[in-house]
Amino acid sequence: MLSLILTASALVAVTVAVHATGIAVLLRRLRRHSSPPGSGWPILLLLLRMVWWLMLLHLAEIAVWALFYMWRGALPDAETAFYFSGVTYTTLGYGDVVLARPWRLLGPIEALAGILMGGLSTGYFFVILSRVHQLSSVHGAAVSTTGKTST
Repeated sequence: MLSLILTASALVAVTVAVHATGIAVLLRRLRRHSSPPGSGWPILLLLLRMVWWLMLLHLAEIAVWALFYMWRGALPDAETAFYFSGVTYTTLGYGDVVLARPWRLLGPIEALAGILMGGLSTGYFFVILSRVHQLSSVHGAAVSTTGKTST
């Protein structure tokens, strides 16, 4: 039991590390483009880049768990391991594939990690969207007080 708890703790730590590193990379990229994106297509492209990056992060985290399941022989093959990990991490939980008895406790822990990482991504996305809205509002107010319009 202690071994399983230590294993789960290590997997959660790797999951958090992957997510934190990915968020840091995204933040660095966004800081390079610190000017407000304006409106329309630039905002759409910014949000799409963020969504795709966050999805790639979650897929990498799902892969960490799936690779562990494969390595330890908890699931029979790569397809099943990735499928189970994806369904568990996202808390979709079809239940058509389950872990063998000695590994069963990892399922709920992976789901908890997935909920937390999904919440972190949602919060980050909201912060960036709020920041874009604030910057575009300030930019719009500056334009209206000068009487000039930008093209």
